[in-house]
Amino acid sequence: MAKTKTRYVCQACGAVHAKWAGQCSECQEWNQIAEEEHIASGTHERPSIASTTKPLAITEGSGTPLDRFSTGVAEFDRVLGGGVVPGSLTLIGGDPGIGKSTLMLQASRAVAANEGSVLYVSGEESFDQARLRAGRIGAIGDDLFLLTETCVEKVREAISGKRYSLIVVDSIQSMYTNQLAAVPGSVGQVRDCANAFLTIAKSTGVPVMLVGHVTKDGSIAGPRLLEHLVDTVLYFEGEERQALRILRGVKNRFGSTHEVGVFEMTESGLVEVANPSALFLNERPEGVSGSVVIPSVEGTRPLLVELQALVGEPAAGSPRRTVAGLNPNRVALVIAVLERRAGLHFGDRDIFVNVAGGIRIDEPAADIAVAIALASSLLDAPAAPSLAAFGEIGLAGEVRAVNRARARVTEAEKFGFRQCILPKTSAAELEHTDSGIIPVTRVSQAIDAALER
Repeated sequence: MAKTKTRYVCQACGAVHAKWAGQCSECQEWNQIAEEEHIASGTHERPSIASTTKPLAITEGSGTPLDRFSTGVAEFDRVLGGGVVPGSLTLIGGDPGIGKSTLMLQASRAVAANEGSVLYVSGEESFDQARLRAGRIGAIGDDLFLLTETCVEKVREAISGKRYSLIVVDSIQSMYTNQLAAVPGSVGQVRDCANAFLTIAKSTGVPVMLVGHVTKDGSIAGPRLLEHLVDTVLYFEGEERQALRILRGVKNRFGSTHEVGVFEMTESGLVEVANPSALFLNERPEGVSGSVVIPSVEGTRPLLVELQALVGEPAAGSPRRTVAGLNPNRVALVIAVLERRAGLHFGDRDIFVNVAGGIRIDEPAADIAVAIALASSLLDAPAAPSLAAFGEIGLAGEVRAVNRARARVTEAEKFGFRQCILPKTSAAELEHTDSGIIPVTRVSQAIDAALER
């Protein structure tokens, strides 16, 4: 019988301590250290993912890229980098009720219909509950197999002897291995279970997708090692009370991490949004100050997004700064530049900045749109409804070039935006276009052009 010993593991960061303590010395979190029983080192072996232990020259083998296959959901394929890579391990995280299980069931049904049998391992729902959900979203098929199990060893036993084209585990936090005495969801169980599924994926060539829970701060629950272990990490985002859902890649060994997939949650499941720009601008008000459209680029896709700002009246006390959908530090930088270089004063005013539609913009190209929206709200001067703007702002008040200028302007023209404010350097690649581009070099020029002061 294998020998076990007790150790104390932080459930937040995975650090191992010699004894229990109220605060973790590594991550400084309180009340996160839990007692775990685990098998002593050297008393058991773990399977290897390699087919041979002999070192091979890197020139050996064909060197040809692995053939991907489609999930049947185009937006999902886009974020994955073109489809599923055989033998890959993918982690999909998101808030409770956001639609992770719905997305995986729909993708599993499409893969089963086109590629062959799919095994869906449900560790949180009974067979009848999972089948009811699948029936509601139209994911019933003869080649889709459902296994309600939480033990990794029993899942491995169910897989042996049968070839699947895809394995989905919902969720990794509900799984446990007999090799550890810790409870499911603990740092040790999540780590060892993820390692077990990594071994299955790499040794058999069958891709495995893990659904993961997230903590209150939005990161995937469990040790940070979990995200390092897998090949791809995807986050499913959106407001539970809104229909819009965004699938975003944060790690991808086989493709770009800048792609996003856009979905709309309906009664019959998730529906792909082929034209996100139209959805984001559908309810945009006209003639209202503080509203500007930015042609943003997510991966290879240009998106038109409405950026809103509201500057309050002077009030006693500390002013509020609330930002949603943008980097708050970047917005603070733009405010400082506007005060120093454009003669606008925000020091005693509340400021609210929001990206409509629930999407998040991480690129500096949003700086000019933020500046125009803030100035528009402060001066109560609406920008032209047919105006779009993009560009990065430097600390000296200069407007710097950004990439993909032609794609941004083309997307704006498609939706009837006749004018586009952009950096003068970026305008050089648009010299042959007939669009009403407005090249600027200073942030003050951009505000004057947008508001026609």
